[in-house]
Amino acid sequence: MKRLRRLLPLLAVLLFAPPLCDAQEAAVRVVSQAVGTDELLLALADPAQVACLSHLARQPEFSAVAKQAEAYPVLDRGDAETILKYRPTLLLAADYSRIELVEQVRRTGVQVIILTRYHSIEDAYANLRIIAAALGGDAPARAESIIADCTARIAALEDRLKGVQPVRVIAPSTYGVVGGADTTFDDMCEHAGAINLAKTLGGLVGHQPPPNEKMLTWPIDKVVVDGPTDEAAIAPYLKLPPYQYMEAVRKRRIARIEPYMLSSVSHHRIEGYEMLARALHPEVFAQ
Repeated sequence: MKRLRRLLPLLAVLLFAPPLCDAQEAAVRVVSQAVGTDELLLALADPAQVACLSHLARQPEFSAVAKQAEAYPVLDRGDAETILKYRPTLLLAADYSRIELVEQVRRTGVQVIILTRYHSIEDAYANLRIIAAALGGDAPARAESIIADCTARIAALEDRLKGVQPVRVIAPSTYGVVGGADTTFDDMCEHAGAINLAKTLGGLVGHQPPPNEKMLTWPIDKVVVDGPTDEAAIAPYLKLPPYQYMEAVRKRRIARIEPYMLSSVSHHRIEGYEMLARALHPEVFAQ
């Protein structure tokens, strides 16, 4: 009985929504529940296929496509009824999405794609192809074009950075963790001529609490921070231990990137590779 009461709002959405014609029934309508899937979807889909984006889609501190996302609805509530009111045929989610929410939507017959790998650019390529196959039409060709462009940009960046001395870095955080191996930050370092000391000296995997005292002995060349300006980006760490005691922080030896870049899980991460490389190795970009 309790289960039936929980399902009643979902049944009401399905029973009383306006009927679709045959052509509409055959069309793909996608709701994206995460900012990473927003970025992938907008790169691949026809505009008519985009039913709704995540609640973060229009926020530039999280999204690489905030301006583009202004043309579409965004989820204003995180429940199944809100998702279903857009009558999706496909829901895009990530493995950190709420399982009970995803399962409620799946039980109504909506196809669900849950992305589980996004640490590397190769994961982004795989996710592009997965979503493109579900969208059909021109999407697979768009995916291959994006992948070809990304591959060329990475090759050009590698050629530019050939022979440079890697810069030793960390990415401080106000959330009480730092990114070690198997993180989007470490992936960025590997493509931007940097050494992530949280991985190499700290031995950290994933996002872990920083080894505060040990970090003070690390030979940090620059700290990677995000924000609209250099001063705004470094400001939170000037009075936050252990970072406030680090010479690189006190002397403002920073490499600034845009806020969305540190956590980008889509092909837009390449913009982070390029911006970080320019910040760390300005000499090779002046040539």
